[in-house]
Amino acid sequence: MTCTDLDAELERLHPAGFAWALACCRRDREEAQDVLQTSYLKILDGRARFDGRSALKTFLFAVIRRTAAEVRRRERARAFLLARWAPFRAPAPQSEASPGGGSLPLAVGQLARRQREIVELVFGHDLSIAEAARVMGVSLGSARVHYDRAKKRLARVLSEEDKTS
Repeated sequence: MTCTDLDAELERLHPAGFAWALACCRRDREEAQDVLQTSYLKILDGRARFDGRSALKTFLFAVIRRTAAEVRRRERARAFLLARWAPFRAPAPQSEASPGGGSLPLAVGQLARRQREIVELVFGHDLSIAEAARVMGVSLGSARVHYDRAKKRLARVLSEEDKTS
């Protein structure tokens, strides 16, 4: 794939890539923009190489996911150091998802990270479970287990909300 072709394909995939970056960054728009920009830089400068073993969308989503994970690790390390050395501690950010929120996005927010990712990839980005497994860096069997558990958990949470409404 030539550089011009890659640029055109990345531009075409940008809306889906940004939506996935938002999902990987807990809906923080600024962090998602930074993660997406860093992902593009990794691809364009060769730190992340597309070898054609999967679709470009799958490759891009995997790069975005890994980049978001790197950002989270850096933030956790930074928070640990600040907590250890700073005389005060900043309050933890409040989660969007709260029990009894009454909507599917809030219910999805209550899922475990990998369950949330598989639901976002399969339903939000029209990837197959096999493609989602490649993005997440897990086996197909593991992806199927996360997918199944996510569906069961969502059904349970949403039925509980129906009962309380």
